[in-house]
Amino acid sequence: MPDLTHLDETGAARMVDVSKKPATERLARASGAITMAPATLQAIRENTLKKGDALALARVAGIMAAKRTAELIPLCHQLPLADIQIDLTLDDSLPGVRAESTVVTVASTGVEMEAIIAVSVALITIYDMVKGVDKGTEIGEICLNEKRGGRSGHYTRP
Repeated sequence: MPDLTHLDETGAARMVDVSKKPATERLARASGAITMAPATLQAIRENTLKKGDALALARVAGIMAAKRTAELIPLCHQLPLADIQIDLTLDDSLPGVRAESTVVTVASTGVEMEAIIAVSVALITIYDMVKGVDKGTEIGEICLNEKRGGRSGHYTRP
C-alpha cells in the first residue's frame, strides 16, 4: 500500500507541504450524471421548470463550488484556478443530464478535487431544480476522467 500523504508519522491528519514543488500547469476533468423521468428531462429541455433555467444555474453553481473546494474538503490547498468549464449534455438514453467539468491551474498541486466538486454541485443543483416535479431523480457516476501535470504524470480513466 502506498504511503498516505495526508497522515503524519503518528497517524494524525495533516495538509501536505507542497512548498518545494514547482508550479506547473495542471488539468483535471471529472464527470457524472443525473437520471430522471423523461418528462422531467423534457421540462429541462424546454426550460419550463418553475424555478428557472436548470442548466444555466447548474453551470454557475459548479463554477462557484470549484472555487470554494478548499473550504469544503478539509486538507485541500487553496488554488488559483485559471479556468473552469462545465459542460451539461441532455441525454435521452439515461434519461437525464451528463455533466463534465474541466479545471485548470498553474500551481504546485493538482485540481482533481475541484473538478469533482464542480460536477457534484452542478448535478446537485439540477436535483434541486427538479425535485418538486420528480422525487425519483438520482445522481451517480461521478468520477475523475483525466488528470495532467505534476510528478505523477498523466492519468486517463480506463
